[in-house]
Amino acid sequence: MTQQTNTLSPSGLTLHDSVANEALFLLSFVVVFCVACAAQLLFVRWRSWFPGAESEKSLIKGVRAGVYTFLSHLN
Repeated sequence: MTQQTNTLSPSGLTLHDSVANEALFLLSFVVVFCVACAAQLLFVRWRSWFPGAESEKSLIKGVRAGVYTFLSHLN
């Protein structure tokens, strides 16, 4: 009989939960990034669509702020 151990990451999450959170962040980042790039190419002000991204100047920082705000609403 094998005994399964729950390894905890430094954040206190199990390894499975940590991988799931990273996958959710990556998927959310890609979706928001695609929307932001499309809006940027069409010269649309997209930062107001994502709370937290309004004050950011760069595309990546704005996308990251929008994703962090979205993920905080999931908890």
